[in-house]
Amino acid sequence: MTANIDRFRKDLDRLILEGNRLELAMLKELSGDGFRKQLRERIGEAEAEALLKILPNFRKSYEAWYSESLGLLRQLLPDRVANFVGFYEKPKGRKVVAYGSYVIQDYMQDLQRVDGFGKTVVDAQAAVPQFRQQLAILEATKRRFESSLFEIRQLVQADLFDSEIEVARELLKSGFLRAAGAVAGVVLEKHLHQMCDDHAVKITKKNPGISDLNDLLKANSVIDVPQWRHISLLADIRNLCDHNKQKEPTPQQVTDLIDGAEKVLKTIA
Repeated sequence: MTANIDRFRKDLDRLILEGNRLELAMLKELSGDGFRKQLRERIGEAEAEALLKILPNFRKSYEAWYSESLGLLRQLLPDRVANFVGFYEKPKGRKVVAYGSYVIQDYMQDLQRVDGFGKTVVDAQAAVPQFRQQLAILEATKRRFESSLFEIRQLVQADLFDSEIEVARELLKSGFLRAAGAVAGVVLEKHLHQMCDDHAVKITKKNPGISDLNDLLKANSVIDVPQWRHISLLADIRNLCDHNKQKEPTPQQVTDLIDGAEKVLKTIA
């Protein structure tokens, strides 16, 4: 599973990079020296020349890029396959080639349309936005793919945490107060750690506890003061269960910790 996810991610990154280079290659083919001049003005002569050397030949490289991208889309975002193909294939029943109906197949065949006065109505330039749309679909696939992974991870984690909370309740019923509190404390700590990751809160401490994570989330405005206070109380009970061997936690305290941890899981993300 992990290997497949990594492969999809790497393939998407590679195809998007190749697509960006193909777009530049297309512009180079269409504009020639004008494109080289614009590129030099934008990024400097040395970088421009270095980039031009690695650009592929669009007509030779596009078909392979298209086929691989299409195969990946069919697996990751099948509802966009028809759109992707539509920017490449000639529309069935097309009677007149116009700017909006010009596709990449037309570009590959150097197709253009002129009117009765010899004026060009549509030419290869019309293929540029079509290819850009294909590249945009691929980029959207990457965003959707990452979002889906995030949703899956959240669902799996939520199920796991729910199971662990139930374990804590069973331990409490059996009279194992410290063990029940310890399990609930671990669940709460994991959840706060995940919140820091989700909100890009940097953790500098090597092994942060509930209080450390709670303070970081408050300092970064992820949680408000009442939520911070509630979690602080839960952290105190957790410490009592884990570390204070001089004083036994009460059933009510452990119940409060389990209920509080479950509330944080359900209401703070």
